[in-house]
Amino acid sequence: MTYRKAEIRPFEHADEAILFGLARLDRGADRRTLSVLEQETVFVAELDGAPAGYVAVERAGEAMRVDQLFVSPEHEAEGVGRQLLEHAEGYAISEGALALQVVVSSGDSRALGFYRGRGFVEVADELLEIVLPRR
Repeated sequence: MTYRKAEIRPFEHADEAILFGLARLDRGADRRTLSVLEQETVFVAELDGAPAGYVAVERAGEAMRVDQLFVSPEHEAEGVGRQLLEHAEGYAISEGALALQVVVSSGDSRALGFYRGRGFVEVADELLEIVLPRR
């Protein structure tokens, strides 16, 4: 793995087409992807001035939930996903959330390994969570 420091910034409307296109190439983005980009809090990771991935979060009661985390296939194994997740965690703490959650299919061993490796534990079927420190 070659770690690359990404610049993480808030989503801008101009990002929508390129992020949708990247997600579509990798996993078949659809209307829901557009809805997430337009309605949720989204942060974009840039490498060399171009989007390399994004994380979308939404409030879920007293927790913040990662709705989508996507890294462009050409930037996998560069630490971009971890940086996006850390940014989402910091954002959740700043918003006063008690936990950061993510929904992961029980059959997605790659994603489960990624989140478990960062301290997330299963709290319900297909729901992982990490308890956040209080501000």
